[in-house]
Amino acid sequence: MGTTDRSLGEESFASLSGPALRSFEEAFAGSVIAPSDSDYDEARGVWNGSIDRYPALIARCTGTSDVVEAVAFAREQGLPVSVRGGGHNVAGTAMGDASVVVDLSEMTGVRVDSEARTVRAAGGATLGDVDRETQIFGLAAPLGAVSQTGIAGLTLGGGYGHLSRQYGLALDALRSVDVVTADGEVRTASDDRNADLFWGLRGGGGSLGVVTSFEYDLHPVGPEVYAFFPWFRVEDADAVMARYREWIADPPHEAGVLAFAAHVPDVEEFPEDRWGEPAFAMLGSYRGDPGDGAEVFAPLLEAAPPIADLSGRTTYLDLQSMLDEDYPDGRRYYWSSIYLAELPDGLLERMLAANDAAPSALSTVDLWHLGGAVADVPREATAFWHREEPHLLAVEANWDDPADDDENRRWARELIADVRDLPAASGRYGNFPGTNEAPARAVYGDNYERLVEVKTRYDPENLFPGNGFIEPQPVSG
Repeated sequence: MGTTDRSLGEESFASLSGPALRSFEEAFAGSVIAPSDSDYDEARGVWNGSIDRYPALIARCTGTSDVVEAVAFAREQGLPVSVRGGGHNVAGTAMGDASVVVDLSEMTGVRVDSEARTVRAAGGATLGDVDRETQIFGLAAPLGAVSQTGIAGLTLGGGYGHLSRQYGLALDALRSVDVVTADGEVRTASDDRNADLFWGLRGGGGSLGVVTSFEYDLHPVGPEVYAFFPWFRVEDADAVMARYREWIADPPHEAGVLAFAAHVPDVEEFPEDRWGEPAFAMLGSYRGDPGDGAEVFAPLLEAAPPIADLSGRTTYLDLQSMLDEDYPDGRRYYWSSIYLAELPDGLLERMLAANDAAPSALSTVDLWHLGGAVADVPREATAFWHREEPHLLAVEANWDDPADDDENRRWARELIADVRDLPAASGRYGNFPGTNEAPARAVYGDNYERLVEVKTRYDPENLFPGNGFIEPQPVSG
């Protein structure tokens, strides 16, 4: 019996109908990239350098009609569809082995209606694309915190960021979406049109179709804000954490803080004798009068003098891109998470111990303070379930050497397993999913059954595997 060295992508491409492929290429206005093409390896690359998958075909779309053609072709050929927006999903769902990739990376248009305070952005747009246009008018949507992130994956999976406690998740700002479903139809989904589909898209993680445009409500933000970014010695972490607990008990509506354990970067903003040592830091922002920002965060600086304090007035655009250099394309990432009903005793010790044991100094252990506007939305209002938990512990394994893959992933998994035993711990955040190995109910809670029903209605053959959590009900014979 013969053997083959062909990849899954090459094997799937070879099984395609030649006439059907030629017909598809003739109808498709964008570029179609096959495994034999010289730009295939570059085109199949995503932000997370540890993802190495081989699609059958990459269809780089120029507009919605291209998306319709690509979805129809995949369905007719019996291949699953992967959807690439910004390509930043940490689990690499933008690229699936033996799939047809609907690549939206060239669909980045953004249009702001300043009077209605809305913005419509194409499915391949990034946070930076949207923020640049909305900030012309002093407006913003509650998106994430790294400007290179695609809006599509961020929004469909939830979307935490600087504005979350004030204005909710990215998906909470959605007014409507345009989506190509498995039957090739272009539908508008909103509270008034295809409401069940709209419900499922808000949290379903790309498992219900290809969203070609997002319409968000906007809020007055910027153009100038106050960024809070002090770094403390690890020896002072207990005292700083005590202040943090007091501050988050009643924070201003316009402010938020994320606390994290990390290693001091080797950059000139930090004392050279501290480079590489463990530290405890905070990142936050205040969107009221920037001149009041220092006073708002002053209680958090009373516990101990910082190693370095990078706080100060800045533009909202600079705040949104402040972390971009920490998450470059091609670095290797494994991020996981768990929600906390409270901050239990011993949590800080677990964070610091894990940080000290991290195989990579690029990794962090993050404590997100949630609540606020996120919790104001009922759990059943969208497919996103985890509304009421006030905290999220996220472990970010970030490294560069492929030889260190197993060690870094094991480190992150061991921390989550350790915290999972705490009574306050439960659930998972779908955008920090590891490799989507957690049970579906950990992400969707009691919304899971309804989400399966919506999936069964709109994608009965599972053309869109998405994050792999949601499968349609079997078709009865």
